[in-house]
Amino acid sequence: MTNPPPLLAEDRPEYERLLAEALRDHTVLTALRAPGALTTDQLRVRALRDADAIAAAAATEYTHYTRLRETLRTTPPPPPGAEPIAPGLLTQLRSANGGAGLFPVLTVLTPVLAWTAALVLLLIGYLLRAANPDLTLARSLVTAGWVALAAGVAAMAIGIIGLVLTAIRDGGAAAPAGTDPELADARREWRTALRDRGLLPYLHTHLPAVPAGAPEFTSPGYTSPDFTSPGPVPTADYTSPDFTSPGAVPTPAPDFTAPGYTSPAFTSPDDVT
Repeated sequence: MTNPPPLLAEDRPEYERLLAEALRDHTVLTALRAPGALTTDQLRVRALRDADAIAAAAATEYTHYTRLRETLRTTPPPPPGAEPIAPGLLTQLRSANGGAGLFPVLTVLTPVLAWTAALVLLLIGYLLRAANPDLTLARSLVTAGWVALAAGVAAMAIGIIGLVLTAIRDGGAAAPAGTDPELADARREWRTALRDRGLLPYLHTHLPAVPAGAPEFTSPGYTSPDFTSPGPVPTADYTSPDFTSPGAVPTPAPDFTAPGYTSPAFTSPDDVT
């Protein structure tokens, strides 16, 4: 499409919601953690500034969506002959040119006139009864006043019911049957195309490339070393040396011999002559 349609003002909030979703995509979050990458706010500002250029990637879906929406808005209401069979008193009293008709006027005027008449009749009737309790006219005026009051209440109830039914009927005829699902499908297709072909590629072009197989920055998984309790650790098999007591060791006794001395012969003094 050589001249893609600009993004309408009423669709700008939808564009901003899609931008927020795209900024939360796991591939975008992974690229945002790369060194030297733009911040989320910087990306958002750029994407809002280039909204028309980004939306051009989904120009076909957007054109279909906006045309269908405009067609539904400009579709005239169904002709009078298309109204339901036996529409009842509400439809019969509507004017031919689509105006308010006689029925709404009656629903407003009848209670007001009835209550005004009831007030006058009751006031005159009770005044006459106070002056002459046996006066027949006084009793008739009081009775007529209460009847007029009841008629005003009934007219007000009928008017309220009629207005509710008219609102329900007009609300149901606001859009042709079967067109809302088609509009919803067109809107969904535009949203998908704008996100996949417009927003995500634009964000990735302004972020560092993420190498294939790079981790998605989930919580790191650590495994603790395999420690064992001190109890089952095997001990070394040592054998004590074969010691014997000193008494059992056959050590040869030293052979000491006296030196070859001869003791001198001493004589006692008695032997000296």
